Amino acid sequence: MKKSILFSVSCFILAFLSSCNVTSSKNVLKMNVSSEPDSFFPWESAAADTAAIYYNIFDGLFSFDERGKIHPALCTSYEISDDKLTYTFHLRQGVKFHNGEPFSSADCLYTYENLAGLNGAPVKSDMMARSIDSISAPDEKTFIIKTKNKLGGFLALNICPILPVGYTNHAEHPIGTGPYKFVEYQLHQKVVLEKNDEYWNTEFAPKIPRIEILVMSDENAILSALQTGQLDIGQMLSAENAKTLEKKFQLFSAPQNMVQVLGLNNSVKPLDNPLVRQAITMAIDKEEVIEGAMGGFGTKLYSNFSPILGEYYNDRLSEIYKNDISLAKNLLVSQGYGNGFDLEITVPGNYKIHVDTAQIIAKQLEKIGIRATIKTVEWTTWLDQVYTKFDYQATVIAFGGKLEPSEVLRRYYSTYKRNFTRFNNAAFDETFDKAEIETDQSKRIRYYKYCQEILTKSAPAVFISDPNNTVLLRKDVRGYKTYPVLFYNFAQMRYE
Repeated sequence: MKKSILFSVSCFILAFLSSCNVTSSKNVLKMNVSSEPDSFFPWESAAADTAAIYYNIFDGLFSFDERGKIHPALCTSYEISDDKLTYTFHLRQGVKFHNGEPFSSADCLYTYENLAGLNGAPVKSDMMARSIDSISAPDEKTFIIKTKNKLGGFLALNICPILPVGYTNHAEHPIGTGPYKFVEYQLHQKVVLEKNDEYWNTEFAPKIPRIEILVMSDENAILSALQTGQLDIGQMLSAENAKTLEKKFQLFSAPQNMVQVLGLNNSVKPLDNPLVRQAITMAIDKEEVIEGAMGGFGTKLYSNFSPILGEYYNDRLSEIYKNDISLAKNLLVSQGYGNGFDLEITVPGNYKIHVDTAQIIAKQLEKIGIRATIKTVEWTTWLDQVYTKFDYQATVIAFGGKLEPSEVLRRYYSTYKRNFTRFNNAAFDETFDKAEIETDQSKRIRYYKYCQEILTKSAPAVFISDPNNTVLLRKDVRGYKTYPVLFYNFAQMRYE
């Protein structure tokens, strides 16, 4: 009897230790994300968090490093014709998709036909449809794109995932050529990836066998999971809470090339009036928002650009609007809103930083008579209601970073289908068109800076900050990096 009891206790202890070892295993890396993936089919996804995951599954003709510089990926080299209209890509050989099928120019043809809506295919990318005139593949190793106009930033657009010809089940089981293979997605729980042992890029071959990305937005739950070993990397944390665990973990905080905005629907009254939007802008104390919602870890912005974009960033916009309650009130009075008005701010509830920002802004707007109420919705509801159907008045959200300035500013182009602020400005459109086709770098920079100036003065949104992503990592995790585009580069991570 005693022997049986001792055996049972021993089994229990072994099982307990085994479970502890699982949480601290160096064969698995567990990290959280704040939102449910919207779709692993790249042509259907609009969420930056989802792209940050699927960049591990798919490759494009090019990839990018932490400085935003692009490098050949599924192409090994390229040539641009003298007239700057024809791009010839020489494709990498010996690459296989996760289902074992070889990669070739046929996959590029299939991908870009769908992106640009060629040969009768529905357009999947307005950007590519605007840019590409024709494509061809003279052989398996060569892919050619002819553009409609000269495009100074066209190469940076080609980080888009290359999909295997004919395979359409990416929403349920994505298949790419990337360093990690998709295993499963459990709704409201986690995404599981496993390393691709046949990855073509031996220099950056994945080192951690299994990645688990847990859907977890509650900060207390994240902090608890870190301390119990259920998470190895906890992100989107407040600086205040992260500092309490700084001795036990690595603390990492950096700007993300994101733009957090109070988005205003320019097609509804009174937000269709630029002077009303300017009054709202002047009522917002951005420093108070950054301190209150981000613990001071954020960069104040004045247009839809972060300083991370370097030479394209217009650094002369900070003086256009000051935080001035008196002037803001006078503007509202001059437009017939001396008694203010009601404003509903729709916010995705899974992003605490945006909810906190909305609450601070609501109190600030009270000072000029605007009675703001906050409506929290699920992420999928926000994507459908606000981002797709434009059924809202105001919202707080952050735009994910991009490598090419045209991708950042296109969100405000009058006819762009994702222009959810419904901004319509002829001078902006005209300047954007010039910038997009300009190949002289100094001229491109001037055009994009003027686009930013138009946005600042017209105030289609209140441009608040580039919020830091504050992260806690296990002491032995190495290789965590931030990028100008939201990207969790698991292939670069390892355990010491």
